[in-house]
Amino acid sequence: MTDRELYPMSSEQYIPGPARGAQVRKEGDKWTLILVRELRHSPEKVWQALIDPTHLREWAPFVVDGSLGTVGATVNLTWVGNPTPIPTKVTRADAPKVLEYSDIRWELDPLGSGTRLTLWHKIDRRFVAWGAAGWHISFDVLDRFLGGDPIGRIAGADAMKFAGWQRLVGEYAKQFGAEPPGGAPKPAQKS
Repeated sequence: MTDRELYPMSSEQYIPGPARGAQVRKEGDKWTLILVRELRHSPEKVWQALIDPTHLREWAPFVVDGSLGTVGATVNLTWVGNPTPIPTKVTRADAPKVLEYSDIRWELDPLGSGTRLTLWHKIDRRFVAWGAAGWHISFDVLDRFLGGDPIGRIAGADAMKFAGWQRLVGEYAKQFGAEPPGGAPKPAQKS
């Protein structure tokens, strides 16, 4: 048995890597954050993690009370740290390629035996660096979850406690030409 099998990584040991694979489109007060990550898992496996409430609970910065896999479905989406559920309608679900709901769009492109996952998320410009850092960490957790080496969801205030959080926020802020936020972000608004 390897050390990895005997001592799998815990969320306390996790340190986010450098800022990467991100850009913003600046449109008034709501900027579109675009994050790209190459995952070593098939589009079908990644798709399940994007639509299944049980899978989302393992890695995403929100929970839903139903599947996101059907166009027209309305679910209650609750962001970590904000107890108010937001009724959210799925506007596009082309398995396993494109998923859209609220201010979020996912694209999954086959890449060898894996997937290039692209997220578009409209976010208040004041918090775009935090959003990028938060999604960066969520993508790391997703990759470990899909690989059978889960470390548990790291989102909201829990993400901000990690070594490397401030560094990651600063790197994204610099990359985007944005000021890092000084206070706590406001809860997500219904869109």
